[in-house]
Amino acid sequence: MKIEWLGHSSFLLQTANGRKLVTDPYDSGSYDGAVGYEEIDVAADVVTVSHDHPDHDGVAGLIHAPGTVVRESDSTEAAGFNIRGIETFHDESHGAERGRNTIFVIEADGLRVCHLGDLGHSLSDEEIESLGQVDILLIPVGGHFTIDAAQATRIAERINPRIVIPMHYKTKVLGFPIAGVEGFLAGKSNVVRMDSTFTEITADTLPAETEIRVLQHAR
Repeated sequence: MKIEWLGHSSFLLQTANGRKLVTDPYDSGSYDGAVGYEEIDVAADVVTVSHDHPDHDGVAGLIHAPGTVVRESDSTEAAGFNIRGIETFHDESHGAERGRNTIFVIEADGLRVCHLGDLGHSLSDEEIESLGQVDILLIPVGGHFTIDAAQATRIAERINPRIVIPMHYKTKVLGFPIAGVEGFLAGKSNVVRMDSTFTEITADTLPAETEIRVLQHAR
């Protein structure tokens, strides 16, 4: 599987047979230009949307209309992806501040990818267990609107994936008042800073111990 960071919380997951899934497509230019990532020009077979805020639900603005859009916390199969949604919240007040959030567990190519969306709270033991064994964790780390670096560290340790890819943090083209990725990386020795926008992973090439891979944004 090839995993490419498009920007913010949006990733392109491409299987060995060429099927494409995009997570949380942002609406380029939304929030008065604060979302400065370029338009997403991927022809996706499937799109998952964790919640309906413009920086995560830019489906209407996609250059190519997706084949299937998945929003619910149910199980579905589309284009060879097995997708399961788990309902959580965007804040620590059971959604009273920012609403609901859906975690998506996506299986394809013998790998299990977990996208936490805009998770805003710690996860219970039951919620962690419901994820199953996660191979690749896509986790927000910027704080303010989501869990912060310290919370993300604790959650990642409890989920115990083989690969962690941070997302939803401050970059040069994102004008949100959130932190950059460095706070999450501080003190960790298992960090790989990638020069590219993507990483390619198979079940046979997963690292023996958890590894954090920091990607460049593609857009």
